[in-house]
Amino acid sequence: MTSEEIRQSIVDILSDITPDDDLSQLKEDVAFADQLDLDSMDFLDIIMELRKRYRIQIPEEDYPKLASMKSTVEYLEPVMKDIKR
Repeated sequence: MTSEEIRQSIVDILSDITPDDDLSQLKEDVAFADQLDLDSMDFLDIIMELRKRYRIQIPEEDYPKLASMKSTVEYLEPVMKDIKR
């Protein structure tokens, strides 16, 4: 997947988890928790949805690397490079 495809996948997942939030103004470098109404369970839902959709494993110690859109895409790019959308 390309970085843009990964970004769109994250937006899709976020829209499922927080349907009332406006994702069109999502900032790349600001933590999701600071922009959206997310709690720790919502964050785990994001991880679980990535696991379910793309069959990828994200170790718990890497969760902080998924804080913002930019860091999430950077983390997932090498992991998802061979996945077809």
